[in-house]
Amino acid sequence: MERGDVNPDQADTEHGCTPLLVAAIGGHEEVVKMLLERGDVNPNTADTNYGQTALSLAAAGGHEGVVKVLLERDNVNPNMADSKYGQTPLSWAAESGHEGVVRMLLERGDVSPDLADTENGQTPLLLAALGGHEGVVGTFRAR
Repeated sequence: MERGDVNPDQADTEHGCTPLLVAAIGGHEEVVKMLLERGDVNPNTADTNYGQTALSLAAAGGHEGVVKVLLERDNVNPNMADSKYGQTPLSWAAESGHEGVVRMLLERGDVSPDLADTENGQTPLLLAALGGHEGVVGTFRAR
């Protein structure tokens, strides 16, 4: 990571995934931290297949440690929806039933809890209710 001739934001040609995106998918918190220490890694870069950011991918996977690391950064957009379904990180976490991730996202003051997806107009709360995720639904009530 100290080499100047390595592009840490280089995406693969098949899915458009950068090293940060792959680390977020896998829940590799320490790798995410190492990558973000470099100033030339953009935490809001999205893959080319679905347009998901590292935060969306980590939220969908329930990787609380990675979500926490990403949310600690001021330059992470927590409301950035993917380009395929129009779901935000909060929507992905709520739909997947990841209560801890939903709680972390809602605790951040700039997360919009009522942003509906562009595919069906479903809000994060509706997605949690559809999945029967009682704990997630409860985090919205506690607000």
